[in-house]
Amino acid sequence: MNNLKEQYDCIIVGGGPAGSSAATIVSQGGFDTLLLEREAMPRYHIGESLMPEAFWCFERLGVLDQMRNSDYVRKVSVQFVSSTGKESQPFFFKQHDPRECSSTWQVERAEFDHMLFKNAAANGASCVDQARVMDVLMDGDRAVGVTVQTSEGTSKEVRAKVVVDATGLQAVIANRMGLRRDEEDLKKIAIWSYFENAEREPGEHGGATIILHTEKKDSWFWFIPLRNGITSVGVVGDRSYMLEDRGSPEQTFADELALCPAMQRRLALSTNIEKYRVAREFSYTTTQQSGDGWVLVGDAMGFIDPIYSSGVYFALQSGIMAADVVVTGLRNDDTSATQLASWVDEFKEGTQWIRKLVDVYYCNPFSMGRFLKMYPQYIGNITDLLIGRIFYDGAGAVFQHLDPAMQMAIDDA
Repeated sequence: MNNLKEQYDCIIVGGGPAGSSAATIVSQGGFDTLLLEREAMPRYHIGESLMPEAFWCFERLGVLDQMRNSDYVRKVSVQFVSSTGKESQPFFFKQHDPRECSSTWQVERAEFDHMLFKNAAANGASCVDQARVMDVLMDGDRAVGVTVQTSEGTSKEVRAKVVVDATGLQAVIANRMGLRRDEEDLKKIAIWSYFENAEREPGEHGGATIILHTEKKDSWFWFIPLRNGITSVGVVGDRSYMLEDRGSPEQTFADELALCPAMQRRLALSTNIEKYRVAREFSYTTTQQSGDGWVLVGDAMGFIDPIYSSGVYFALQSGIMAADVVVTGLRNDDTSATQLASWVDEFKEGTQWIRKLVDVYYCNPFSMGRFLKMYPQYIGNITDLLIGRIFYDGAGAVFQHLDPAMQMAIDDA
């Protein structure tokens, strides 16, 4: 704390992928950057499966070789299992695009986030962990700094021209200003744990993320293979369904597992090695993403749903895009709300397609398998969405037929 200066060009709050990415880019731009993380690094976090398009973020941040040389499990495909246990054909990303960027990784977030945090420091940012931001300092409507408290309880005001909120679900600025809006139709709860020696698919498909519906489609499981024979397994369902007249998280998990034979098979010879964890009502948006002197990135800006593993990629991408406009704003002495929001429309234009695809998955009467048999020309478009390739004209072309097909399924139900 004694090493903190009184003034920086940019303060970034939150040392996850969004914050570390933003800190790296702003610091590379030649500006005095402070990155603050409230916990001791490395620290645990959920969200272990990456989208392949994160490749370009890693290249921009200068950590691509570190990822290539890591021993993280390689993810080259995803697969879906229906409520009847029918397994879809795996979506092998390289069949759509044979380039290296069509594969990615399953990561343990403690080590992964720490790598990005250290990379920000290597690029010139001042990176401090165990530093809790107690408040954002405002001069009228303009953010001008933060109040920081260390683990010893010492507090200090630190000023900056721009404050970037990358505090994840804590959403410091959004909660302070009343900007957060829960997604009413995505009030979900997740329960998860870790298993040793779960059954994986043979060959390169063994690193796949697998999404499995339970028999009544009231919940779904994720299956994410990690290193050393460990697999992350979680179940997600509506808040009302997962909480009303239910027991402990362990019991609820067991009850849902009993409704998913395909997951039972995969876990039959495995051993549960960690406690069960719970995340509640994690899907939300924000009504405003920037103001004079401040901008939101990553989960602090909003979070859709874990179904397509978009969270880390969106965090990386938003951190980079926001940092680019921060750098431009600092160079031009323009840190207005308009300048700091100049990346947001492009980001929302792309991410809306993942939001729509989430709605498709939760539409129980609809079958994506049947849809793709009728419209095989969209298999590549759907694969693009699963890859995270969403920032181009035509990324949402599939919805010209997918939207009416889904509505027809609802009407016929």
